[in-house]
Amino acid sequence: MRKKTRRPVALSVAGSDSGGGAGIQADLQAFAAFGVHGTTAITCLTAQNPTGVSGVQACAPAMLRAQVEAVLTELRPAAIKTGMLYSSGLIRALAAVLRDGADGLPLVVDPVMVATSGARLLQPAATRALIRELLPLATLLTPNLDEAALLSGAPLTEPEHLRESARLLHERFGTAILVKGGHLPRMREAIDVFWDGRDELLLTAPFVRGVSTHGTGCTYSAAITACLALGQPLVEAVQRAKNHVTQAIAQSVRVGRHDALNHFWTE
Repeated sequence: MRKKTRRPVALSVAGSDSGGGAGIQADLQAFAAFGVHGTTAITCLTAQNPTGVSGVQACAPAMLRAQVEAVLTELRPAAIKTGMLYSSGLIRALAAVLRDGADGLPLVVDPVMVATSGARLLQPAATRALIRELLPLATLLTPNLDEAALLSGAPLTEPEHLRESARLLHERFGTAILVKGGHLPRMREAIDVFWDGRDELLLTAPFVRGVSTHGTGCTYSAAITACLALGQPLVEAVQRAKNHVTQAIAQSVRVGRHDALNHFWTE
């Protein structure tokens, strides 16, 4: 009888995207692309497609906790990531269950605050809960330009601002930081900066124009989480994830009338 292959587990705690391009759906595709078994705890249902978010319905905090506990009990993940958390109540419930049952596991926090379309995905009052309750547990925080500006209090409009923001946020929150600069204007390269207090990475890739990038933030953080679940060091995980999301954009596919990331790209 063939010996069964053991596959590592990763957990995504995030919102559901009915269009399949971001959120839980993107995370599961990224996990699968790295050969990692994906588990989920859904924070919100969204009515969403590539053009925008038309509705949000949040999960009850007790149900979110029950989902996470169910996974931790029988399918213990080797790494965890968060995406859309939406409310203070959901963040507090998640932080409590992680402190109780997931202490020491790598945690990647993608601080999803505002959709590309402008829809609010984190209630204003929940930012304080994110900072107080969840960031002390984080291994890595992955803000985009707008999120880094909200968390640091300073706009990011130049490449050097990414480096300054990464260092400021690391000092403020005590976790490794990856500031994603893919939306910097007038750039020929997509630039991100990683800083963990010791190692600094300047991650660059050619900017792919004319392709929708819906779901790239989710995919990036999920790819990092998958690599951590495989036992790779954080610096290596970030580098591999940068290459994965770059290729997923460059080798994008057409789904209906829209572009979609190709999680299963090949060399």
